[in-house]
Amino acid sequence: MTPSRSGTPAPDWPALPVGEWSATRDTLHMWTQILGKVRLAHAPMTNHWWQVPLYLSARGLTTSAVPVDGGLFDAEFDFCEHRLHLRSSDGRSREVALEPKPVAAFHAETADALRAIGVDPRITASPVEVEHAVPFAEDTEHASYDPDHAHRFWGQLVAAHRVLSRFRGRFIGKSSPVHFFWGAMDLAVTRFSGREAPPHPGGAPNCGDWVMVEAYSHELSSCGFWPGGSAEGSFYCYAYPEPAGFAEHSVGPQGAYYDRALGEFLLPYADVRRAPDPEAVLLEFLQGSYEAAAVNGGWDRPSLEDDPVRRASPR
Repeated sequence: MTPSRSGTPAPDWPALPVGEWSATRDTLHMWTQILGKVRLAHAPMTNHWWQVPLYLSARGLTTSAVPVDGGLFDAEFDFCEHRLHLRSSDGRSREVALEPKPVAAFHAETADALRAIGVDPRITASPVEVEHAVPFAEDTEHASYDPDHAHRFWGQLVAAHRVLSRFRGRFIGKSSPVHFFWGAMDLAVTRFSGREAPPHPGGAPNCGDWVMVEAYSHELSSCGFWPGGSAEGSFYCYAYPEPAGFAEHSVGPQGAYYDRALGEFLLPYADVRRAPDPEAVLLEFLQGSYEAAAVNGGWDRPSLEDDPVRRASPR
């Protein structure tokens, strides 16, 4: 992993207690929503809103290349140098410092930087999927940024991404990329059975129900990581629609459980981090919770699953 700013190598599975970094987390959540909404404003519509997430990069989180006015632009949160890099395919670039500042200031600075590289920064400038949705231009409450906390959070995402990518490779049916949804601030990958699903009832705060109808238009099993739910964040898995028997399905490893309030299987990040083989422990959880959906939902598993090693061998 890239060394931290202090020069000390970061561990593969960094510890980051939620209570220690919640102020930075909540500010960063709003900052990622701003960039995510810019991506949403310019990227062509894709099924299940797959055009809106951010992606892990070797330095942080990126929009990846987004089409605009006959060219491309991208934006990257660099959690090693703690800069927001904004670049256009015509060679223009700008930076915004990642440092303690209100969301309102970050919003204004980022809009100016986008205009300077030829990108229209106009967005629906209020957050989604949060109860207290203060418009970005008015948000002076969230103003914390600790570089070490941001770097360690990125380290958690890097570790999770590594395993989620391996897990994704076992599935040959329709599957999402491993991507970062800025609405709920989670890194996720989603598998689909191939069947349509009943209309989702919605209910996410400050988010139209029609958004969730599109996101959950087809039967799925989704898993990922988010910085909440337990002392250092949690891995999760849920199914939509949830089949009978899903919650009662046996899912390992020890420490995994079904949360009835959330309707999800959860595994504390700290349990994975402390395990002798974190990747094996997490893969056990991902596979078991997926099987809870696929077995109880009657998925056509032989046509949806395969061994990636076999597929890569000469035939």
